[in-house]
Amino acid sequence: YNATFSLSFPFLPPEVTVNYRHGLPVITLMLPTRSERCQFTVKPVVTTVGAFLQDVQREDKGIERAEVFATDGSKVSNATLMEVLLMNDFKLVINNTAYSVSPPVKDKLSIEHATEMEDIKSLVHRLFVALHLEDHQIRKERELLQKLDHLKGELLPLEQMKAKIMDSADAKTSRLLWVGLALMSTQGGALAWLTWWVYSWDIMEPVTYFITYGSAMAFYAYFVLTKQDYIYPHAKDRQLLHYFYRKSKKQRFNVERYNKLKDDLAEAEESLRRLRQPLHLRLPIQEINDKD
Repeated sequence: YNATFSLSFPFLPPEVTVNYRHGLPVITLMLPTRSERCQFTVKPVVTTVGAFLQDVQREDKGIERAEVFATDGSKVSNATLMEVLLMNDFKLVINNTAYSVSPPVKDKLSIEHATEMEDIKSLVHRLFVALHLEDHQIRKERELLQKLDHLKGELLPLEQMKAKIMDSADAKTSRLLWVGLALMSTQGGALAWLTWWVYSWDIMEPVTYFITYGSAMAFYAYFVLTKQDYIYPHAKDRQLLHYFYRKSKKQRFNVERYNKLKDDLAEAEESLRRLRQPLHLRLPIQEINDKD
């Protein structure tokens, strides 16, 4: 449609009127099929143009086409609020007939009256919250508790399997640490035996030097492969995870699913904790000693 759209429709005397009654706009128009005038009370703050047109078509099943255009011929979106539409003149097209509509100019509200209206809106909002908040919180809490029970039920067998795998991995890691200690003790004893009973220190000094240099190379290779310093607790944890994932693969333990369930459980518990806070429940807030 272009700007000359409105010229193609025959204009009739204004058969669509807008009046304000009890603060709400009342649109009166002639239904084409029923040949009778019908009034539509509009809530301008919440009603859209599309909802108004649907009400018109629902009232008269013979209306096949209902659209709204601005005075310049551009079509008004169905998502536009009626409050915005009634600020200016517009054209209402029903089937093949176009009606010019000139809404009356509303008197501007005084500052005191506008402030009073805002206070009333705020009071209505608080009343609505007070009447419906408790039911909403109870329903939400019930949903979260059901979700927690479901997640805990799914996690229980996985937790048991994980505990067994972790015990096995921890035992293997501990054995590996003790084996390392035994090898270091054996190496120290062998070097001492070779130094004082078989050879002399002059002969064993180059041997110990190359052993030390080889150990440094091993630690550097560990850094190149893992991008971490060889720190005993970190190395132990790394070996523990290595045994854990290898054992999990053998026993078909889904680590990704387990982590996802743990994250969902933590999120649900946090949501339940926030829901039960005194501010949400409108309960008296007790003094908090710990301020982290």
